[in-house]
Amino acid sequence: MRRPRPGHDAWHPATPTQQGIWILDRIERLRPTYLLPSVLEFTGPVDHAVLTTAVHRALGRHPALRSRFRLDAAARRVDYRTDGSAPEVGFTDAVADDWSPEEVERLVEALCYTPFELAEEAPARAEVIRLDDDRTLLVLTVHHIVFDGVSRQLLVDEIGVTYSALARGVEPELPTPPHPAEFLDRPDDDAGFAERVAGVVERLRGAPTTVDLPYDGDPDDPELSMVGATASTVLDADVTESVLAVAAQEGCTAFMTGVALLAGTFARTTGQTDFLFSVVWPGRDDPAAADVIGMFMTTLVLRVRLDGGTTWRELLRAARIGGMEAFIDSDVPLDAIAAALDGDRDMARPPLSPVLVNLAEAPAPLVLAPGVVGRFQPLSPEYSKWDLALFVRLDDATGRDRLELSLNHPAALFTAATTTELLAALRSSAADLARDPEDIVQNQPPADKIDLDDPAARLDLVRSIWREVLDTPEVADDVSFFDAGGDSLRLVILVERLSQASGRMLRTVDLFRAGTVRGQADLLAGPSDTTTAARGTSRERLLGAVRERRTGDQRR
Repeated sequence: MRRPRPGHDAWHPATPTQQGIWILDRIERLRPTYLLPSVLEFTGPVDHAVLTTAVHRALGRHPALRSRFRLDAAARRVDYRTDGSAPEVGFTDAVADDWSPEEVERLVEALCYTPFELAEEAPARAEVIRLDDDRTLLVLTVHHIVFDGVSRQLLVDEIGVTYSALARGVEPELPTPPHPAEFLDRPDDDAGFAERVAGVVERLRGAPTTVDLPYDGDPDDPELSMVGATASTVLDADVTESVLAVAAQEGCTAFMTGVALLAGTFARTTGQTDFLFSVVWPGRDDPAAADVIGMFMTTLVLRVRLDGGTTWRELLRAARIGGMEAFIDSDVPLDAIAAALDGDRDMARPPLSPVLVNLAEAPAPLVLAPGVVGRFQPLSPEYSKWDLALFVRLDDATGRDRLELSLNHPAALFTAATTTELLAALRSSAADLARDPEDIVQNQPPADKIDLDDPAARLDLVRSIWREVLDTPEVADDVSFFDAGGDSLRLVILVERLSQASGRMLRTVDLFRAGTVRGQADLLAGPSDTTTAARGTSRERLLGAVRERRTGDQRR
């Protein structure tokens, strides 16, 4: 509900989410993870003076972007006021000043990830960088304590409106921006609020606050780098269509479907069957807050459970129920829940769950003028605050919906091979759900379901695993694995996946020599190695291999 308009020169209590971010901003290695940088590259003739002015005006208009924060020790709370100076906006002519591409890259990184001193400076900055006559960068960084994903799109759109108006020599027509304190409430510490917290705690009680992730690094290392890595896979259109059809029957969104696939995959690979996943909630339930720049987002915790008899359809239903329960309690602060369930946790670690599941943001391009379009660029480096985050997105670039699953994590926690295997397991789960939603989640199809005496079945098997390992929708039967985009690491993964799926004891050298889909399908037609030296004890296998080697030497 909207409150009376507050004064800019008054101190306002921060929300529980803002207070949590302020505390985490004191931990040096986490500071970059709470910055929201955006890099837009414009193609076409940009009026740099007009763009710089438009950005300065947009950033200066909004109270949240002029915030300064303090700790009120007596009241044991964090406060903020919004009468500070506007954020700084600069212009760099990389051509006139002879900046090299490497120097521009370092400048962009510094603009994106240099922390803000929240007590002393505006929590936002921007720089317009001229790269050449037809390329311009806009680097915009705002601290998460005053900004969220919805705010990013609002601000970028306003920059476009302001630029367009100023370029025509007129003033932009924009409404007076509301103050975030008109909408952002701290929950009252009364019996009703305590009862709400107790209800959520009871719903989550007993669930493990960890997930059995296949760590390659130590998540508890106090020096762990938060520099992140991302890997993605896109499901086939037919698999996507079948998965979403079943999900729709159970009232599941794409996000809830992602929750079910992740829980099912973990259950199949680790045996864990009770999960807490974090999810980001926009927090703009009041329609009047839809166009307000501020930090409304909050983190919720969703619980999903299954057992040895749970089917894929039932798991989708459980994901929907868990999601609805979390959304209903979206106004209950996570810190209060975490304090009751996991009071001894390390403040530098994510509360209650190291895993996030969320819909992927796809910010729209910014059109400044006809032929002048700014597109969001990938960040390098990127930072990750969750041990593992699954982002779910529907990709319709090919004309048919395809479910895209992206894993993001601190690079030091998982190797590329580990994330590739996890993505392969997610694809396998999706394929099984699509094939038979009534099948039990933890009943993975045995290899003997594949008729290796059927040439068509062998080709289908090898094609599907190539698509999975190469993360591509189509492969040619007579193109070599490396020409199709493979590399040494993917070849090792291909060996493991084909061995698991076929029941054949395959070697890397075999697949290297039989380097096409057709060649590897023919390889699967041979007798299984399990009938010869692969049987027996390790000593018997060793002696068998030596005898085969001696026989070969004698023949030569």
